[in-house]
Amino acid sequence: MSNLKGTGMLAVWCDVPATVEQEFNEWYNEEHIYERLSVPGILSAARYEAIVNGPKHLAVYELESVEVLQSAAYLELKSNPSEWSKKMSPDVIASRYIRNVYEQIFPDAVDAVTSTSGLAPALQIGRMGIPTEQEEEWNEWYNTIYIPNYETVPGVIRGRRYKTIEGSPAYMTFYEMESTGTSQTEEWFKQQTAHPSNASMREAMQHEADSPGIWQKTFEPS
Repeated sequence: MSNLKGTGMLAVWCDVPATVEQEFNEWYNEEHIYERLSVPGILSAARYEAIVNGPKHLAVYELESVEVLQSAAYLELKSNPSEWSKKMSPDVIASRYIRNVYEQIFPDAVDAVTSTSGLAPALQIGRMGIPTEQEEEWNEWYNTIYIPNYETVPGVIRGRRYKTIEGSPAYMTFYEMESTGTSQTEEWFKQQTAHPSNASMREAMQHEADSPGIWQKTFEPS
């Protein structure tokens, strides 16, 4: 079975004007996402729409590694956009546009189950920074306590953490879930106070204004 996940991720969020949204979705689903998937090392991709917070549109590209985005094949596509891309690309039409490149930091390797699993039906994503003086302790807590506890919640498929290579803020937490309701349950909220370290570590996090957000999958190439 082909690998569908690696150690890198490209995530693109945007809001677009309602007047062009239908054509934007057609462009993305009929042309753009397939162009990107033609690049060796871009392993899988899917599109999502926001249920809680935003921006509304999210495209996730699972990468063999972040180096894929420096490959000749990828740079060739970026340098020679189609006429439709010149018209509909989010860096042209979006009222809000975030493009971040990430490298996985937790788990420290991609296991066989994860590497061959498709993109989840729903995501909860947190984008945050942390003061430098607390960074080491915070990362240790996140990796050994916080994510493992959330992974016990029914409906949580897995949690992954990323360091931002291009863009901001410095970190992203990426929970794959069976439904958008998974992170709205009593079991989920119990984890916020399940460990003595949680209060101080959660307080130290510097979340983006619209973070965390919840997204539901709307399109995945067959």
